[in-house]
Amino acid sequence: MNFLPEKIDEYVQDHSQPEPELLQKLSRETWQKVLAPRMLSGHLQGRVLSMLSKLINPKYILEIGTYTGYSALCLAEGMHDNGIIHTIDHNEELHDFQRKYFDASGLGKQIIQHTGEASEIIPTLSETFDLVFIDADKQNYPLYLDLILPKLKKGSVLLSDNVLWSGKVVEKVTQDDADTKALLLYNKLLNEHPALETVILPIRDGLTISRVR
Repeated sequence: MNFLPEKIDEYVQDHSQPEPELLQKLSRETWQKVLAPRMLSGHLQGRVLSMLSKLINPKYILEIGTYTGYSALCLAEGMHDNGIIHTIDHNEELHDFQRKYFDASGLGKQIIQHTGEASEIIPTLSETFDLVFIDADKQNYPLYLDLILPKLKKGSVLLSDNVLWSGKVVEKVTQDDADTKALLLYNKLLNEHPALETVILPIRDGLTISRVR
């Protein structure tokens, strides 16, 4: 869901950095071959991720939710020359798809894929991360926050996608809507956590930027 009127959204994209050719190809192939292509970060959000990464110039990046690799490649654009991205996804069927584009980017050796449950993989990672991007199963966002915080340092940035959840966060929540309940809790945790300062940007489905104080 986009929260901007269509014409404004088009204007914003037209007056932002063009989408790189490799990401255009990745996007086209995702829409042609992969289920739920709406999960792609897309042009505008991808450029936001790229810009934030360039401003931070992270050495170690963690991404939870790889999908077809679009957002990982956007984050890689701002990565330190000797940087590393750990990206986690539970869908092993997408591994080769991701790897094809990671290698085509010229940064393949710096992008480490993990296949499995993020809740099990995160504790095995030894790095302290400069930048983290969460775009995975919504019900586990609060759990991921607990697992990630010990791996962040002062000045580290946490990005969280889909935090407005098609506007459901401001509507009456049905009893069986576990995703919205989890996001409401997660947004509250981010906003009230004493170690974080947080702002929500109404880009696409909502993107939160949280910085460790």
